[in-house]
Amino acid sequence: MREVQIESIETTIVDLPTIRPHHLSMAVMRNQTMVIVRLFCSDGIEGLGEATTIGGLSYGDESPEGMKLTIDTYVLPLLQGKSALSVNALMSLLDHHIKGNYFVKSAIETALLDAQGKRLGVTVSDLLGGAVSRTLPVLWTLASGDTSKDIQEAQEFIANGRHNTFKLKIGRNDPKVDIAHVVAIKKGVGPDIKVTVDINQAWSESVAKQGITLLQDAGIDLIEQPIVKTNFDGLARLTQYFRVPIMADEAAGTVSDAFKLAKIGGGSVFALKIAKSGGLINIQKQAAIAQGAGISLYGGTMLEGTIGTVASAQVFSTIPTLDWGTELFGPLLLTDDIVKNRISYGNGVLEIPEGPGLGVELDMNQVEKYKRK
Repeated sequence: MREVQIESIETTIVDLPTIRPHHLSMAVMRNQTMVIVRLFCSDGIEGLGEATTIGGLSYGDESPEGMKLTIDTYVLPLLQGKSALSVNALMSLLDHHIKGNYFVKSAIETALLDAQGKRLGVTVSDLLGGAVSRTLPVLWTLASGDTSKDIQEAQEFIANGRHNTFKLKIGRNDPKVDIAHVVAIKKGVGPDIKVTVDINQAWSESVAKQGITLLQDAGIDLIEQPIVKTNFDGLARLTQYFRVPIMADEAAGTVSDAFKLAKIGGGSVFALKIAKSGGLINIQKQAAIAQGAGISLYGGTMLEGTIGTVASAQVFSTIPTLDWGTELFGPLLLTDDIVKNRISYGNGVLEIPEGPGLGVELDMNQVEKYKRK
């Protein structure tokens, strides 16, 4: 293959409205902000990537504005003129010169893989060893902040077959209020419907011990990141104490984090997210660590739009033991999209696009409509 160089990288911030306010412990989302990456190569191939976080800086230490600045100011000069054909070499270069900034690196790696897949006429999952399945199970998060609305929403989705597993976001209120909310919804959907609870690091270890006891007794199926992500030992203690599985999400950020948690038993489930790990290839490394340690896996999301969601789906499809399915519902939370063909959802699953690369094409009229002026 002739030498192909990276010519330029273009970043655009877009703001897409959500179908309803989405309540998390650290923020209330009323729209989703994404940094869309377009990587242009000398052979005319364009690779797409997405860097998306939640609530500006309320979730982590990368903001949309900061991510755009990082790519424009630091990433572009490093990659411009370099060969586009070795994703590993380019990501190694970024790791050497830019510390952290995992959301940025994930977006760049996604764009490089998308371009290479288009170049070779294969999907991103093919580049990563091939898909085990072309569909993925997808749950829905009930986070309107209103118990009766959440129950109604869940019952509608159960009735029409769109989802049969639900996640609840709690942690903003007094634990007693949040637990009563969860128990009511679990009763409302019935014992045959799986319900997981994401506390988003909001509880102390002592409060978690009391709260999880009540959630376990109510029949909740999975508890996600109940305590601060830096308390690895506390997560291990909770994992050993409870019968209900405990999932490490924010704690299991990087490959190094996954190794440390696996070593001490910090979580019986790991949530995989391309953004927090720094890209798709690192997801496969984290999955290998978890599988070697007997830890179950779950495909997480930063509530990305279609580009980031498809990128996640491409790598998740290569993992044979995704025991807890995925929560790749981000595009369903949006009132509109910036791609020409939206993801197909139904019967509790997502269908992964079959086209080369990510299998996604931007609708530039929509990008222009929603880009931040």
